[in-house]
Amino acid sequence: MADKNIQELVDRYITLSFSVNKKGESLVKEQISSDLTSDQHYMLRYIHKSGTCTSTELAEVFEVKKSAITAIINRMWEKGLIQRTRDENDRRVVYLTLTEKGIDLFEQTEDRIYKLVESLITQFDETEIKQFLNTYEKINRILIENKKLQQEE
Repeated sequence: MADKNIQELVDRYITLSFSVNKKGESLVKEQISSDLTSDQHYMLRYIHKSGTCTSTELAEVFEVKKSAITAIINRMWEKGLIQRTRDENDRRVVYLTLTEKGIDLFEQTEDRIYKLVESLITQFDETEIKQFLNTYEKINRILIENKKLQQEE
């Protein structure tokens, strides 16, 4: 590819990526309860899917410092959304699980987000959706691989 063509593609990607991420996050935020931030919702989602996890695991998954996770977890605990349970063999380890209130809030929010995403993806035919998801997954794999390579340097 010619350098000019590559530059146009890079510019197009950056513009689209910014626009889609901003608009998408805004639409999702409208579906999340006013009691939750986007980060808190994603944490609820992760804990719900995993059943139980630790703050260290969340910090790794969300690629943030443990202190940032601690602040989010403290706010969610104060709202009664999560519970902390100390490991009986190693008191330094604290397991995080959702409370009934956390599960209920997550399920309500997830249902609204599901309906939003459904209203968007049904505007595409099945082939377009599958191709988009395959491409998006490929981008994700490339980004993960690039991060691993950078960490090895």
